Amino acid sequence: MKRVLVSACLLGERVRFDGREKGSHHPVLTRWLAEGRVVKVCPEVEGGLAVPRPPAELQPDGRVLTDTGVDVSEAFTRGAAEALRLVREHQLEVAVLKEGSPSCGSGFIYDGTFSKTKRPGEAGETTRLLRAHGVKVFSELQWEEAEAQLGR
Repeated sequence: MKRVLVSACLLGERVRFDGREKGSHHPVLTRWLAEGRVVKVCPEVEGGLAVPRPPAELQPDGRVLTDTGVDVSEAFTRGAAEALRLVREHQLEVAVLKEGSPSCGSGFIYDGTFSKTKRPGEAGETTRLLRAHGVKVFSELQWEEAEAQLGR
């Protein structure tokens, strides 16, 4: 049975920067959980960041800065490496990660100005690393596509 990497916040864990969760009750996720297919990760927490924490955005130069200008790039790099370690350990080929996150965004991230302006087509730190290693990364808006990629 193939397993899938899923953002912890999508599983209802309060790991987001603001201490909230973004739990999904999508039928595909519900089935995967029942089947024991899910491997959870929060790259930002795995990288050493606290909950709650200041909001951070990926800058055009590749650094990740908080809204007060603190460089947290190293924590994001560590978290992405931990996600890749989980992928390798569990031989995962598919991930469903939280859209818009500077770690997990797969279809867009925010532009680094903290103005809620999106950069479509850009991916977060973890997503980029996983894709570079052949992992198919989807957002929580693409459960059916992820399931099709994963297979039954």
